[in-house]
Amino acid sequence: MRTFKIFFDTIRSMSFKKIMRLLSLILPHPLFSLLSFHATVKAFSIAQKKFPETASNNGIGNAFRHALWSCFIMMYCCKVSSPQKALDFCKRMTDMHEELFPNQPLETKMDLHNNKIGMDYFMELLPGIHRQFFEKSFFVDGLEKKMKNAKVLKNLDDDFDGFLVYLSDVKS
Repeated sequence: MRTFKIFFDTIRSMSFKKIMRLLSLILPHPLFSLLSFHATVKAFSIAQKKFPETASNNGIGNAFRHALWSCFIMMYCCKVSSPQKALDFCKRMTDMHEELFPNQPLETKMDLHNNKIGMDYFMELLPGIHRQFFEKSFFVDGLEKKMKNAKVLKNLDDDFDGFLVYLSDVKS
């Protein structure tokens, strides 16, 4: 119930223009939208349990959460459609999230980068596993391993292709 309250409070705080922008993405893709909402709730819940100190700020838990969120959107949407359609929707959804809820430029770069890491990780695993058989644990375990090599993003020119990035030095 708390999740729905957060969702409705968020929608209520958005401008009419932002709501229309969001509707332009979700109305043409209602099933993908519902699956993405489910992915959001699951990713946030798992990240909050594993990284209670950093899942909601700019720490390593936030990097994990964004990558996991993208993996989950891809996983759920691929169960009902093609990987390419799921990837296109996931990119549009995660990019739009950053547009609708803007952060400081470095935070935005971090979030977009980690979203891409999640999408890339899903696509990397795809050839070896039929998309109908993906499970959440595949991504949780794999991203936890990737966290061991995560990099601290310090400026907009940093390029850590293939690595999770975070802003604060807190790693718990």
